[in-house]
Amino acid sequence: MHLPDKVMAGVRDAGFTRMTPIQARALPVALEGGDFCAQAQTGTGKTATFLLALFTRILAEKTEEGRVKPLALVLAPTRELALQIFREGEHLGRHTGIRLTAVYGGEGFNRQEQALRAGTDMVIGTPGRLLDFMRRKVLDIGQIHYLVIDEADRMLDLGFWDELRNIFRRLPPSDKRQSMLFSATIDSRTRTIAREFMNHPRVIEVRPEKIAAEGIDQTVYHVDRDEKFPLLLGILGREEIPKGLIFTNMKITASWLVRKLKDHGYSDIGLLTGDLRQSARNRVLENFKKGKLPILVASDVASRGLHIDDVTHIINYDVPQDPEDYVHRIGRTARAGKKGKAFTLACDQYVYSLPAIEELLGHRIPAQVPYDEDFAEDRTPHFSIRKMMAEEREEKRRRLQKQPPKKRGKQSGGARRPSSRRPRKSGQRKGLG
Repeated sequence: MHLPDKVMAGVRDAGFTRMTPIQARALPVALEGGDFCAQAQTGTGKTATFLLALFTRILAEKTEEGRVKPLALVLAPTRELALQIFREGEHLGRHTGIRLTAVYGGEGFNRQEQALRAGTDMVIGTPGRLLDFMRRKVLDIGQIHYLVIDEADRMLDLGFWDELRNIFRRLPPSDKRQSMLFSATIDSRTRTIAREFMNHPRVIEVRPEKIAAEGIDQTVYHVDRDEKFPLLLGILGREEIPKGLIFTNMKITASWLVRKLKDHGYSDIGLLTGDLRQSARNRVLENFKKGKLPILVASDVASRGLHIDDVTHIINYDVPQDPEDYVHRIGRTARAGKKGKAFTLACDQYVYSLPAIEELLGHRIPAQVPYDEDFAEDRTPHFSIRKMMAEEREEKRRRLQKQPPKKRGKQSGGARRPSSRRPRKSGQRKGLG
């Protein structure tokens, strides 16, 4: 591809030896400066595609040292994906000298604002936080030369259409910049973006023969709802799991599972749900990526847009209700040609979602009915989700009882004096009569 030496050094550091299909088809177009819409699933190497193109293009024209206004803007639907792109960019671009800044909600403005004011070459961010900085006059995107819209379908699913339009209108005209759009599906919504805000983009479709990644050994267990946890213990006991993800449909289930598993000796376990503070989420993900936490229990917030290397096992404690969520969940394993296992526990509550999942996959998932030896003993059978919720309510009530009573009125002591005003008679108007 005749990439600059500084960019190739990052490629070698990352251990890349050959291009994925999306890289082979999209990177030449990107390096030529053309607009395109690329259909590619997560985990196919699309992030490296646009990062390598951006680094190469910026190095070719970056002559102004200490430039403040960015040349490239990358839009991501979630803060997790924005942070992931930023970290991969730091790794791939470490030899280029190109400055990257990530801006996203859930963390304070000050650090991100300081980074923008100090000057940057590439901004990676979520629509809401980007607009906040634009309205504050901290970020000016009027000189952007390169635009990337990552996971466009997910962005629209999350309701960012108005924010996207607002951002696009602040950019230079479409013929004055290069625009690259990536999406798992190219539908009418993404085509509208291409038609209105891009410059005659090419459509690049890389559709794998199978929706799910190759190399995933998938199994569905049909099990009663009350036997799911003993079956989970059995799977964890017999499988060697150096890095495993357990997914639930609800965050209360994820929290309950972590407490149950800790009671059964799984102390090195993390929890990732939507109500965690961003700093806590970042810490949990970092520990999981580094192997400090071999097991991570997560609600669906973690099933999309995260690049976590070397995940060996996926366990769907609940069958996801959205078929695409199943694909995204199991897509956390068997990345970059590696092998992985995916177990799904189909109980009577969620099994009705299974046919739609198999229709999307285009094949039946191998199913098993577990035998007695597949289960392990639940040593805390009486600790149910309902009991945990009752304990949390009781704990909240105790905390409220310990709080000092709020002071009433401005007087420091004694009873409040009655008002000297007499109530108006019905129909009497103030100031009249």
